[in-house]
Amino acid sequence: MSQDTALATFCHVFDKLDKRCTESLKNLYTDDVAFTDPLHHIEGREVLMRYYADMLANVQACRFEVTRRQREGDDAFVAWTLHLTHPRLARGRPLRIAGCSQLTFRGDRVCRHRDYFDAGAMLYEHLPLLGAVIRWLKRRVDPASHLR
Repeated sequence: MSQDTALATFCHVFDKLDKRCTESLKNLYTDDVAFTDPLHHIEGREVLMRYYADMLANVQACRFEVTRRQREGDDAFVAWTLHLTHPRLARGRPLRIAGCSQLTFRGDRVCRHRDYFDAGAMLYEHLPLLGAVIRWLKRRVDPASHLR
């Protein structure tokens, strides 16, 4: 598989993310993959697959809209917007969170995956009590934050 094809496959799987895509996800990663995001650090493909299964268990809708991707050698960068609907976040209303992934490939599989996104925008701002506090703090630090 070519470098461009491996990255395109990765992006395609995440664009169609749901509870049934576990096998497609599994085929993207090496056995010893290291995954990191603002909330987790995971090592090993089987542990990562359990993380994805748990994450998707209660999700009503989830997909990553890729807005830009670039690959040079074994390294790739993917900019995305996450479209997420979860009954316990934002009272079940759809969320949009911008982020990016830094990937390292070994052959046609990802051996290192690091996601960057605003965890507050994804999670904390949409929890009933904590969300109000986080939004208040953001307005205090950046009064124009509510205009964006």
